Amino acid sequence: MTLFCVGLSHHTANVETRERFAGHGETQCILRNAGCAEALLLTTCNRVEVYGASEKRVSTDEIARCLAREIEKDAHEYAPAFYRYEGEKCVQHLFRVASGLDSMVVGESEILGQAKKAYEAARSSRTAGPYLHRLFQRAFRVAKSVRTHTDITRGLVSVGSVAVDLAQRIFGRLSNCKVLVLGAGETSERTARALASRGVNDLRVSNRSSDRARELARIVGGQAIPFEQWPEQSREIDILITSTSSETPLLTPENLAPMLRDRIDRPLFIIDIAVPRDVDPRVNEMEGVYLYDIDSLQSVAEQSLALRRQQIAAAEAIIAEHVADFGDSISRGLNCVARTVEPPPVADGSLRASQL
Repeated sequence: MTLFCVGLSHHTANVETRERFAGHGETQCILRNAGCAEALLLTTCNRVEVYGASEKRVSTDEIARCLAREIEKDAHEYAPAFYRYEGEKCVQHLFRVASGLDSMVVGESEILGQAKKAYEAARSSRTAGPYLHRLFQRAFRVAKSVRTHTDITRGLVSVGSVAVDLAQRIFGRLSNCKVLVLGAGETSERTARALASRGVNDLRVSNRSSDRARELARIVGGQAIPFEQWPEQSREIDILITSTSSETPLLTPENLAPMLRDRIDRPLFIIDIAVPRDVDPRVNEMEGVYLYDIDSLQSVAEQSLALRRQQIAAAEAIIAEHVADFGDSISRGLNCVARTVEPPPVADGSLRASQL
């Protein structure tokens, strides 16, 4: 049995490519068509990854086809953007991901919660078995150890806080800005909290679930806006920060144009941190509108990296220790589920789980 990871991230693909594979992935497709014994899908604003366990090599093209939002389209044209890790490299990669070392904002902790949700979903659907169970449980332990024994979380440590930092650079003081946060998930909550901490007095929240919008508005001292009314807010607000799970753009030149007519010499700044994107890229071509997507935040995040760079080496040392120990423990602990007959050698020389 071989452990592997196939995916793409902000390191290898732009947001346009990533969104073509986000929000549609089917682990059942991966299990059935690709021939995996176990599979887990991890999707965030910066990555789409499949972790699997299989006795035979599963092609990257097959994984890409299962992830593609347009199933009928040949996904192999995107294969160069996908990376692949097997055996020990897969283990090391997941440990780095869970610890926030592979994130756009190095040290951010949102990815750990997202990894836990992905694991729980795979466990509930029974697509994750003993190999992925041991792998992810150890990854969670590694992430906790890194956060406990290093200062990797110093500075800007979430996509939301980076977005707010960008808004502050543009406007200076945010206390006089009217801000609408569209979406009320974990990323939106972190963003709203960051806005409130920077002095935003007029903070509005809109979400499909009105109860969740009201709760988040209560937490940050803001105002809940009914979801069907949020486009009208574009007549008044200065900043729109959007992070929903919509698979199609919510804001387009067509529905934004009428609102812009009421804005006289007042620019509208939009920060879209959703993948797939909530805002049609054509909006950036409209006069008086400045649109930033998740990839635009990269340079802002890199500037905060200097605060934590010296901590990365310490985190990598912790991960290396756990990778070595995991190889020993999985070999001992999974003997009861190992095949009696050893599978044939893998052509590319990658390690099997029993050899890690």
